[in-house]
Amino acid sequence: MPVPPTPEQIAAARAALVILDPRLTEAQACVPVFEWRSRTGGFEGLFRMIVEQQVSVQSAAAIWKRVIDGLSGEVTPERVLATEIAALRAMGLSVQKATYGHEIARAHVEGRIDFDHLERLSDEEAVAKLVAIKGVGRWTADTFLMFCEGRTDVFPGGDIALQEAMRWADGSPERPKEKAANLRAEAWSPHRSVAAHLLWAWYGAVKRGEIVLENPPA
Repeated sequence: MPVPPTPEQIAAARAALVILDPRLTEAQACVPVFEWRSRTGGFEGLFRMIVEQQVSVQSAAAIWKRVIDGLSGEVTPERVLATEIAALRAMGLSVQKATYGHEIARAHVEGRIDFDHLERLSDEEAVAKLVAIKGVGRWTADTFLMFCEGRTDVFPGGDIALQEAMRWADGSPERPKEKAANLRAEAWSPHRSVAAHLLWAWYGAVKRGEIVLENPPA
């Protein structure tokens, strides 16, 4: 299983990003040292991401605990697939999320994706395998590879917070759409995941009032 970059590797990537793109200078200067957002990988990691989407942090934690308890701690494709939709709903999942859980589990059991050896695939191959599963969109695939697989050169261009931070960096009046954001992020390869972490940290600090933009776009 891939491991996330070390603090030293993150620092080196941040320094390289400013050279690759001077428009990241303000974010780099303002954002202190940050840690990689690491989460459990494999099937369990992706299933949990689906379970936690579109609910508050507190609700997500409570629902996931019910899922773990309901599955007796056995969060595997086989166990989830053997659990009826009604039973998953009783754990706090919506019909849609329970169905997606089955779809993800079925994809693994049927061999359409191998969560135990996903690191053998390139970023592009892994994304293609993930989005082929019903219920897994591009944003979910990219963030899963970043947080759960420790990949350092993926970028979830559909993320609104990243788009807004990119707008600040470029001094643009409008946020880039997903396609434009992904094209823009190509300049940051092979450190696109670090760029995403940097922009997220910058966005969060500005929104919390901890950082004031030097030249806010109109």
